[in-house]
Amino acid sequence: MSTRTVPFADLGAMANDVWSELARPLRAAVLGAEFIGGPAVESFEMEWARFCRVEHAVGVANGTDAIHLTLRALGIGPGDEVVVPSLTFVATAEAVVLAGATPRFADVDSDTLLLTAETLEAAITPRTKCVIAVDLYGQPANMDELIEVAHRHGLFLLEDAAQAHGARWRECPTGALGDAACFSFYPGKNLGAFGDAGAVVTDDAALAGRVRSLSNHGRPVGSHHRHEYVGTTSRLDAIQALVLRAKLPRLAHWTRARQQVAARYCLALAEIPELRLVAQHPLAEHAYHLFVIRVADRDRVRAELSRQGVETGIHYALPCHLQPAFAQYTDGPLPNAEAAAAEVLSLPMYPHITPTQVDRVIKATTTVLGERVGSSAVIA
Repeated sequence: MSTRTVPFADLGAMANDVWSELARPLRAAVLGAEFIGGPAVESFEMEWARFCRVEHAVGVANGTDAIHLTLRALGIGPGDEVVVPSLTFVATAEAVVLAGATPRFADVDSDTLLLTAETLEAAITPRTKCVIAVDLYGQPANMDELIEVAHRHGLFLLEDAAQAHGARWRECPTGALGDAACFSFYPGKNLGAFGDAGAVVTDDAALAGRVRSLSNHGRPVGSHHRHEYVGTTSRLDAIQALVLRAKLPRLAHWTRARQQVAARYCLALAEIPELRLVAQHPLAEHAYHLFVIRVADRDRVRAELSRQGVETGIHYALPCHLQPAFAQYTDGPLPNAEAAAAEVLSLPMYPHITPTQVDRVIKATTTVLGERVGSSAVIA
């Protein structure tokens, strides 16, 4: 990689922030054979529940399992439908199918790219039992409206908060906005482990207990030989819990750094005619897991930015309802999700990006799109 390349993310810098205080407890855990469960996991669960302002957190192996196990713990399975916004990572819909239920894909708002009350209502049928609100790119959906619709139809409301650690809706943190919330701690997340990890948070003690049991081969809490459910193995290991505990006190600082970078991007890029920013709701505090713009001829723009030394990503190039794996669940077009998927482009976003690097991203983006505007004017 050229020294002038602005990387899409820098996970090493986040790890370096905590390495000095991690080395000793990691060594102790390894030499003490503390690998599964134990004090590190229990402590992180308590700390994460406190951060999310809920009563219970259950560590699991990854974010997909968090959703899958929560759905099963709610009794959702064959014959039931779960509404999922189509513009999301496939894990959201994947978890529904793994639970034996049917995903009902909903369109998203054309400006925020989030599920809305209107698009939710359009997807509900008599078989619908649950809705998953995805906090896409780090921004919560309009939870006031979604809660009203869910309550009116008697639906469970889950948050897929995998991209929204530290985000808020009306000052309420993600994790405390629905019946339960599901987090991923994949290394690239705002709060990332050194491998796969996840958690379920809720105020419902019975629900938390069922998730914990299902994640440990269906054993009741405190029992080893009795299995009340057909469960699976999906446990947060102690090594990842130690990493997450070390990083958690820095999360608020890292979130503010992301927000400052996003503010600079917004100020500099908002007036470019061929670029469209993803809107932020005034009641939402965005955690900016990703900073996403929309441009026509996205793949060409991405290639040109790469030549300028700016790495980018695409989240997501094909909405779930158009994925081959979910073809049997697709009822028809979802125009907003489809239009966005053809245009979204994620710019570099991480708490350790330097002002100089941000300037380079802005200059490259302005140059690339400015050249396209100029070329179009000449052709016209």
